[in-house]
Amino acid sequence: MTTCLFVRPMLARATVAVVVATLGSGCAGLGLDGFGTSGVVASTAPTEMTASAASAIAGDLVPRLAEQLGQGKATIVLKPDSSAFGAALEAALRTWGFAVTTDGEVKDQTTIHLAYVLAPVDGQILARLTTGSLEVGRIYTTSGTGAVPASPVSVMQRG
Repeated sequence: MTTCLFVRPMLARATVAVVVATLGSGCAGLGLDGFGTSGVVASTAPTEMTASAASAIAGDLVPRLAEQLGQGKATIVLKPDSSAFGAALEAALRTWGFAVTTDGEVKDQTTIHLAYVLAPVDGQILARLTTGSLEVGRIYTTSGTGAVPASPVSVMQRG
């Protein structure tokens, strides 16, 4: 009986600790800090991607992003990597009327922090553009001459 009284409070504390850790890690996964704002996260893309494939993917995803954000309505804060996709994305954003900066310290009210991830999946590329409230993604089949969509566009909006 003494063991049961000792185990229950420990089990309850452990359960609370697990729930708090899980909720905290969920916020960290969204790039949220303690104040509920989103910071610029490191973007990644395969370095072996050709410039034509990078340009085709950026040229396809940026109009989808603009449909959700409003064309040219904000300054995009981008933290690019050294891949061909970073340069292609910046060029496509500017073509669609967005001002683009790589300075993460911008305090303008109309700034939107944008991160991208391009990941190889089963011989194709999963491309994803993410802001604090929106995610646009699609799978592409790449070749030496470019890239073509291999899935519908996925749009997820966060509260």
